[in-house]
Amino acid sequence: MDDLRVAGTTADVRRSADPGTSGAAAAKRVWVERLQLTDFRNYASLSLDVGPGPVVLTGANGSGKTNLLEAISLLAPGQGLRRAPYPELARLGATGWAVAGRLNLPAGPVDIGTGLLDSDNDGRAARNMGRIVRINGATQSGSGALAEHGEMLWLTPSMDGLFTGPASDRRRFLDRLIACFDSGYRPLLGQFERAMQQRNRLLADDVRAGARFEGFERIMAEAGVAIAAARATAVAELVAAIGVRRAGGRGDAFPWAEVALVGTLEAALALQPAIDVEDDYFAALGRERERDRAAGRTLDGPHRSDLAVGHGPKEMPAKVCSTGEQKALLIGLVLAQADLVSQRSDGAAPILLLDEITAHLDPSRRAALFEEIVALGSQAWMSGTDREVFAGLGDRAQMRRVDDGRIAALA
Repeated sequence: MDDLRVAGTTADVRRSADPGTSGAAAAKRVWVERLQLTDFRNYASLSLDVGPGPVVLTGANGSGKTNLLEAISLLAPGQGLRRAPYPELARLGATGWAVAGRLNLPAGPVDIGTGLLDSDNDGRAARNMGRIVRINGATQSGSGALAEHGEMLWLTPSMDGLFTGPASDRRRFLDRLIACFDSGYRPLLGQFERAMQQRNRLLADDVRAGARFEGFERIMAEAGVAIAAARATAVAELVAAIGVRRAGGRGDAFPWAEVALVGTLEAALALQPAIDVEDDYFAALGRERERDRAAGRTLDGPHRSDLAVGHGPKEMPAKVCSTGEQKALLIGLVLAQADLVSQRSDGAAPILLLDEITAHLDPSRRAALFEEIVALGSQAWMSGTDREVFAGLGDRAQMRRVDDGRIAALA
């Protein structure tokens, strides 16, 4: 496990022809060519080779489709599409796991390995060490280094409640998009979070000396305003991408969304220079310590902002739309994000991980989604229980059957 390699596979599925992708088009893409797993979820060992086109995974519930998508998501920064604690990713009976992948980028291939070691060199449990990340054999300081090696967006059934769930889910949805553009954004979020935790700890400990707070509050002000500014820029670019989709007549099956940031810092940035907003936020943190002490947490900042989403054609909040409308609206939003990433990446579309994507979609919307994916040029990994719902892709997709941690190619 310590070299993050996979050997002795129980399934080895070689790359099939991908008739929908020319060599020139493939060169512009970001795509997973090879995926290898060891002791990951229900996979004891797996080696899977595919081409740059869409990949469809079908199989019964619990067969391992989502697990495979989760493994791919760990080739990107962050905790993966389920945000599960790393020890929980190990197969039953194992204490460590490994995921290795070869990604093809416009600049050339890159080999990525990541995993959780069974134990350290002294034999002690290493379950709390965090995951190891290696790029082309070189160990990295964290998963943030993966931001330089391709972008991924995903849509899972748990996100179907994005518009009705807590604001933290919508912030995370937006932050994942920003991280595709800016490798320094995730560290900025971490910097703010750590400083806020220290401030909250001082409040909980009934510390009264202002000097003890000021260093943390200055960090919060600098990082917090930078986060709010990055979000405001991303939302403005997303609105523009949605506008392009509308102008091109691409919003019929998936309605266009109205999106706006809601937050004190974002509102202030629309009226004042960032340096003034930073000073005002720093002053507010000092002024509101007693209020925050009573609340047991910091009440103002980018951690309280929200992404307001509306159904554009119907002029109504997304949260009151029907389940089917919300799913269509969410898919349209993800497609607009993918367009934006592609524009920012000189035409290289992001990898899309679409788990149970056809749920709540009628046949016309399914067909429209498949055409969107093919036109985008993304290696979209799609999962579902019924192979027939993907028939509209024809020979443009690589079909795989997942059965209890094993994968077989389908004609």
